Formats: sequence, C-alpha cells, structure tokens
Amino acid sequence: MPTEVRRERMLGLLMEQEFARVAELAEVFGVSSVTVRADLDALEEQGRIRRVRGGAVVAGPLPRTEPSFELSLGTAAVEKAQIARAAARLVGSGESVMMGAGTTTAYVARELVARADLTEVTVFTNGLRTALELEPALPRFAVVLTGGSLRRQQHSLVDPLGGKLIEGVRVDTVFIGCGGVHPDDGVTNVNLPDAEMKQRMLRCGARRILVADSAKLGATSMAPICALSDIDLLITGEAADPQLVAVLRERGLKVELAG
Repeated sequence: MPTEVRRERMLGLLMEQEFARVAELAEVFGVSSVTVRADLDALEEQGRIRRVRGGAVVAGPLPRTEPSFELSLGTAAVEKAQIARAAARLVGSGESVMMGAGTTTAYVARELVARADLTEVTVFTNGLRTALELEPALPRFAVVLTGGSLRRQQHSLVDPLGGKLIEGVRVDTVFIGCGGVHPDDGVTNVNLPDAEMKQRMLRCGARRILVADSAKLGATSMAPICALSDIDLLITGEAADPQLVAVLRERGLKVELAG
C-alpha cells in the first residue's frame, strides 16, 4: 500500500474511532510500529492529528461528524421510501444485485422484499441492516454477505477482507447510496472505508444505480467514490433542486425523480 494512501486510511480510522493505539494501527495496516509512528509524526506535522501517550487522536473537532445509521434512517424517510420503490421496480426475477451499506439501500431492500412477484433474486451486500431487511424474502431470494471487518457507525463490512468475496463477482445491477453528488466533484461518501467498498461494487455491475435523497444533490463529502460518468442512473426525490438536476443531466448523468 502506498505511504500516502496508508496515512489517509489511518486518518479515516482515527476520525471514526477518535483514538487509536500504535499497536492497533500496526496490526490493521500490516506494518511495523516504527512505520506507524513515522506515519503519525507526518500527520501531526500536517496538523491533522495529535500524538498522545500510546497512540493518536484527531486534531481539533471532528469535521462533519458522520451520523449513525439509526439517525440517518429517520431522515427524509418518505422521500427515501419513494426512491426505493422506483429502484426496486428495476429488478426482475432471476437477476443478481449488489447493494452497498446505507439507509437508502436498506429502504431499497425493504421494497424488493415487498415485491411478491420477485423470485430467484441473488443479493450481495456489505450492510448488516440491509441483509436483515432482506431476510423475510428467504428462500425466494439468496442473500450473500461480503464478509470483512465490521464498522459500527453504518453496520457495514469493510476492509480488511471486505472486498475479497466480490472481486470475481459480476451482477446485473449495483445499488449504492452516497453522502453527496456534485456536478464537479462527482459522487462522494462521508467515510473512506465504505467509499472504497462502493468503488469495488461499481466495478461488478452491468448497470450502476445511485440512490440519493434530494439533500445529497450539490453536496460534497470527504471520500470520493466515482465520477458522474461511472453511474448509469441517479434516482432522487421530486424535491431536488431543478437547476442542480438540469446541470447533472447536462453533464451526462441520467436522473429519475421519484415521487
């Protein structure tokens, strides 16, 4: 792993946990304690972290603290349900689907289960809550969890080992959510580990669909997922800013308004 990438991931882990020990970071990233200390020293010189006894903490207040899954689940609930219904209509019996972790994709899972006509659907997901939403559809559906390391904030499975299972998988449709979709900055996420999983998932799909409530349009989050050109369809709510929708369409992104 390149040094700069490893340091960015360390910073992401510190932002998530607030504190990490040198020994923990060495184990997670598969490097020596000496290397970890050098990485932390470099991050401290940049003013991004603060060294403390045994480890490090993020310097200053945490930027744009990531909301919990439970908090996000109740935000824009009606709009997310409408988006999910529109997304679920695009899946047919016998198809394969991959779904990223997140609240909007959990709504999509719920709507897929509600479609009694769907059979023989295989769903891969790294979201524990998404998998639980899909459980009532067993055995009509086959549900496969990606495996990996559990991330508490979004109940998601990420690296280490998060992407091993899906490396050779090809599916009909990938559904992902995001933290922001911007005409210039593309599709972004609020944390690095889930963003990296979504990047891998997009490479698995013949059709790549972004599900995002209208508040995400025009927003930019910390971690890049992909360019607009890597998405085949954005499904958002009717409350989306018409000017933003027009600009996204001008940039070549197909946008569907659900309501």
